[in-house]
Amino acid sequence: MDRSSPPLDVVSAVPGIAWPALPGPTGAALLALLFQFEQTQWWPAERLRLAQRRQLSALLAHARENAPYWRGRLPRDWPAPAEEPAWEAVWQSLPILRREDIQAAEASEAMLAGSLPPGHGDYREIYTSGSTGRPVRAVRSELWELVWSAFTLRDHLWHRRDLTGTLAAIRESGAGKASYPDGDVAEGWGVSSAALFETGRLVSLNVTTPVAQQLEWLVRQDPDYLLSHPSILARLAAAAREAGVRLPRLRQVIAISETLRPEVRTAIEAAWGVPVVDVYSSREAGYLALQCPDHPHFHIQSEGLRVEVVDEAGRPCAAGETGRVLVTPLHNLAMPLIRYDIGDAAEVGPPCPCGRGLPVLTRILGRRQNMLRLPGGERRWPLLSSNDIGALLAAAPPVRQHQVIQAALDRLVVRLAVARPLTAEEQVAVAAWARAKFGAGFAVTVETMPELPRTAAGKFEDFVCEVPGA
Repeated sequence: MDRSSPPLDVVSAVPGIAWPALPGPTGAALLALLFQFEQTQWWPAERLRLAQRRQLSALLAHARENAPYWRGRLPRDWPAPAEEPAWEAVWQSLPILRREDIQAAEASEAMLAGSLPPGHGDYREIYTSGSTGRPVRAVRSELWELVWSAFTLRDHLWHRRDLTGTLAAIRESGAGKASYPDGDVAEGWGVSSAALFETGRLVSLNVTTPVAQQLEWLVRQDPDYLLSHPSILARLAAAAREAGVRLPRLRQVIAISETLRPEVRTAIEAAWGVPVVDVYSSREAGYLALQCPDHPHFHIQSEGLRVEVVDEAGRPCAAGETGRVLVTPLHNLAMPLIRYDIGDAAEVGPPCPCGRGLPVLTRILGRRQNMLRLPGGERRWPLLSSNDIGALLAAAPPVRQHQVIQAALDRLVVRLAVARPLTAEEQVAVAAWARAKFGAGFAVTVETMPELPRTAAGKFEDFVCEVPGA
């Protein structure tokens, strides 16, 4: 660990022993994982791949014997993990698992393992947020949740967070929970750290709270760290800048759940003068990639899952290429997900100058279903640059938030949250902006409202494609 990192106070579970601390079984297991993570992050890529193949071989054997869905889909005879070309050839011949495959299998419980090996604990059922419009039921083991906690701690340690500080979280909450004006307060940052480290307060507020109230609540809490969705963080940063409000103790902002665009990162950092750290994860698979401690790109968390980025033909993408993301959690033997297409696209990066052997993703582009579809069948990413957003604000200065909906192959709806009603001239200018950005052949409708809607999980996407079959 870097000597510049904040001190960590380990929780002792043994009566009469305060220091050096002796953690309980869960804390000891987390320490064992973190000790190994400290070593494995520096392994060369070849050694990481070999270790992954060893664990994947165990996962595949378990899935074939215990999960009915996989029984007829996985070959019984695999090359040894050390035989890389032969092993990888068999691996890449496996079919890609789609979201609809999981949903179809749910009725018969076919994807669930009938039993778990000793030490894996009980089954844990969760549901995805359904940002694709099709929620998925997933089942995890207690052991998988332990590994998830270790990656949470790795993220804290990589980014040198002072765990004794106050962490403020604005995110989805249960009905009636974390409501304004008080929100929720917990003594500790959550289950991931509770078994191992002494931590400060966790204060939380529901993501549906209006932005003005969010900002007022934040000022009262005066946190050291702020965690939320990029769209929430961007609006908070803009509101803080307009009101001349500072958060004097704030050290770092953590972005979760949505794609963090470069211009959004820049705006947040400019407003608050602190770095933004991005996290790439999914509820089904856990942490996919964490931002490098030294660079803005991501390191795939190879100790926890295999991530593949493949082109439309299923071939692995090289550095600089963009493809669809397939994930295989290594330790979830409760419901094995093998080569699962999570619906995202990402860009592969070259090895990181930091020296870590963990593979690199340069960019997370978001949901492939939300690519712009053109009448000729072509698809492209509808990314908005800072110049694009500047042009929108020049066309309509009252705009506070924007969203573009592709309602049909030839029709766009531009939804705007505005500080005042737009003039007729501004509405015409917004429509012209949309056609200049996305294509002259689109019919454009402009809709305004005080606040743009979010998904049931509190997420927000600035471009949504509603064309059937997208």
